[in-house]
Parts: sequence; C-alpha cells; structure tokens
Amino acid sequence: MLRTTFSRRSFLKQAAAAGGLAAFPAVVPSTVFGQNAPSNRIVMGAIGTGSMGMGDLNGFLSKDEVRVVAVCDVDRRHRQNAKTTVDRKYGNSDCADYLDFRELIGRGDLDAVMTALPDHWHAIPSVMAAKAGLDIHGQKPLARSIREGRAICDAVHRYGRVWQTGSWQRSVAHFRRACELVRNGRIGKVAYVEVGLPTGGTRAPQPAVPVPDGLDWDFWLGPAPWRPFCNFGGNGCHWDWRWIMDYSGGQLTDWAGHNIDIAHWGMDLDGTGPVEIEGKGDFPTNGLYDAPTAYRFRCKYANGLEMVVANNQQVQQGAKWFGDKGWIHVHRGGLSASDEKILKEVIGPDEIQLYNSRDHLQNFLDCVKSRKLTITPVETAHRSISVGLLGEIAMLTGRRIRWNPEKEEIVGDPAASALLGRAYRQPWTL
Repeated sequence: MLRTTFSRRSFLKQAAAAGGLAAFPAVVPSTVFGQNAPSNRIVMGAIGTGSMGMGDLNGFLSKDEVRVVAVCDVDRRHRQNAKTTVDRKYGNSDCADYLDFRELIGRGDLDAVMTALPDHWHAIPSVMAAKAGLDIHGQKPLARSIREGRAICDAVHRYGRVWQTGSWQRSVAHFRRACELVRNGRIGKVAYVEVGLPTGGTRAPQPAVPVPDGLDWDFWLGPAPWRPFCNFGGNGCHWDWRWIMDYSGGQLTDWAGHNIDIAHWGMDLDGTGPVEIEGKGDFPTNGLYDAPTAYRFRCKYANGLEMVVANNQQVQQGAKWFGDKGWIHVHRGGLSASDEKILKEVIGPDEIQLYNSRDHLQNFLDCVKSRKLTITPVETAHRSISVGLLGEIAMLTGRRIRWNPEKEEIVGDPAASALLGRAYRQPWTL
C-alpha cells in the first residue's frame, strides 16, 4: 500500500523536477509543515524480521519520527508477526508484507530500510537499496566476503546514501571511554592488541527433513549453494545458520564487527587494515557446522602494531590494548585497566573527543535527516569485518597472507585471492 500523505521524499522530488532543489535544504524544516507533520517522518521498510530483525524493528517503531509501512521475510510466520506488530503500533492494518525484498525496495515511497539477514544475503539487497535511493541500517557484519563489502561501500558512496551498521558497541559509553583513553595516550604507545571473540560449537550431520510450512527455502538459500533443508539446531535455520560457512564464518565473523571494530576505533584504524595475517583454526569436517571453533590469528599493521584475534578460551573476551605505560580492557561487562587511576583520567577539551552517540538507532535517524556520517558508516564496517575475513582466509589456506589495504588485494597468492569473493548460485548476481 502506498502512502497518500505528502512525504518529504515526494516533496524533494517535486522540487528537483521544478529545478528548485537547490533552494531547499536536504531536510524540510519542521517549521514548514509542523513538527509532527508526515513530511518530517522517515518512512521505513524492514527486510528480515526474525530474531535480530524484530529487535531492530521494535526499536525503530519506538521512534516518533519513523513510520514503518512495509515488512519482508521469506518465512510467513515472521512476516505475519512483523505485520501484526507494526499494525498494533499504529492501530490499523496498513502495513504491507512481502516475501520478496525486491518488491519492498521498489515501492517508491520509502526513505530508508533496515536489514537483518543471514550474512550471505547482506550484499544484494544492500546494493539494490542504495541504487533505489534508500538509506540503510544494516546488521553486522557488513558482508560475507571482502569483495561483497567493497561492492556495498561503492554503492553507498555512488548513490550518496546514509549507512549505519549494527555495531552498536560504539554507541555505549564505556566502549567510547576506553577508546578515548587509548587514543589520548593514557597507556602510552600501544604496540600490541588482543581481541577475544566467542568460541564456536559443533553439530553432527543431519538428514534432510521437510521444509517447514510457510518457509521459502530456495529463497532463503538465495545466492548460497543448494542443500536440502535439515534440522539446523535448537534455534533453527533463522539463527543457527551462523555456524555454517556457506552463510557465515561462525563466531569469528559474527563478532568481528563488534570487538575488532572497537579495537580499530581505539587505534584510529577505521580506514585501513593489516599488511600481514597468519594463524590457525579448528574447522570441523564431519558435521553440519563447519565454521571454526577454536581459532587464533595474528595481524601486523604498517605502523608496526600487532593484533591477535582469538576465541575467548585463549584471550579475554573484548578488546585489550597493551601500551608501554599499562593496559586497558573493555568488554560488554565493563572497563578495567592495569591501574585504576587510568580510568579516572579526565579527557581535556583540547584532546581527542570521539564521536558521541548514545542511541545507535537514533544516530542513524539523525544522520538520515542531517546527511552526516553515522557512528559506524559503511567504510568503517568494511574495514572491521575485513580483518576477520582475512583471518579466515589465512587459516583456511594455512599460509601467511600479505595484504595491501589501500588496493584491497592479496599480494602474490592467487589461490588465497580467489577467497576474497564468493560464487553465487544462479540466477543471483551482484
């Protein structure tokens, strides 16, 4: 169902058609139509409405400036639940529901979309949404491969879109505080960082079983290789896809967009990456799950910094920076340091003050209106997950990878370079 109200998008399109777009600001001021006028609402659609998707959807529904008009999922139960949730919020039955994300993106009345999909489905809808002129809130990691991530970045830049990645730890005060202390030299010169991520699990081979009623299994697989439906685990295919390499890289890629992201933020590495990566991982070979369980790889950066990424049975969960004057460790449970006095340090007005967001979803909405960069823009997300994906390649090949972060190329190893992208099952293309 298309909206009949006069939206901000239609207003700007009409202004542009009349040759008068330059005379208007990017966002129509509230004084023009009134603070709560439809023209000031950000009209959104939701693609992927299971687990994380419903969390994000409910978050956006709580924002007064948002109007959700459409939801999409390949599972009928998820679609119906999401539509019911939206309709209940607005007291009507107007929310449209789609199985095919292309129909939602092509509506023509949206300002933005939120996506919460399995990793192998991140690239195609994101590039398509950017081409359609939509701003995007996308769950982390940015993509399943480095080449897919670069394609998303290029589309977001080419079409001038606002992007926010669901790496919400940057919008939490104690993570920002840790990074500011590191960036302002409170532990001295940092030469070594440890990043701890969760440890993976295993599952025995599973026989094929009938596809659950209401699930479009072929569409769920999309560009990934065909396989018959089976029992993915206790949380089903909408969650336990994470431990299967066709769809994700396990806990490594599931959490790289969180803890590697924070490690990079603390070292001002958002725009680059390591130059050498090597490590080892335990990849199950005889079960359904084949993502690494235990893993450890070392990254070397051009400035001499070394970073070790490993499962949390080998290093502490979170990010831990080691300087010549002490260490700082941050994780979701809190912030600690080699000396408690470090944590009491005051960051002065003339020192480095990092981007301050206290509400990750609100930050996205504010940037949709202002057209400024979000706290986790697309290039930052790409660099964060690239480290995890390079570690995956190094562990799969068993070789030291030499990486050119400017050109985003593996140097002198064609076989490893082939793993920078993933083949798509027909008819899907990027």
